[in-house]
Amino acid sequence: QVQLVESGGGLVQAGGSLRLSCAASGRTFSYYAMGWFRQAPGKEREIVAAIRWSAAGTYYADSVKGRFTISRDNAKNTVYLQMNSLKPEDTAVYYCAAALSVTYPLRAVRYDYWGQGTQVTVSS
Repeated sequence: QVQLVESGGGLVQAGGSLRLSCAASGRTFSYYAMGWFRQAPGKEREIVAAIRWSAAGTYYADSVKGRFTISRDNAKNTVYLQMNSLKPEDTAVYYCAAALSVTYPLRAVRYDYWGQGTQVTVSS
């Protein structure tokens, strides 16, 4: 079992920044690929970014490329999502997820564990 707890969400004006953190406990964190997903009201959950267990590879959705950065610190069992130049359309509940996988899955169904989510609201 892996427990994931997100933090860092909040209300920010357009153009601002937030840094989300996801703290993991339980099984060896470094074995897991990690992903950040988001879900806006009335929309499906979508992947935002993902990172391999070794941090040697990352993925970004086109909508956040150049604005968001995913990183991880395996010594601290934590994955981060730095979000810059935020837009109102980034408003959603953000979830971190863990997948026991060498590569980073892009589909939510491939992830084994999920956090409870943290709300990000970007005002215009």
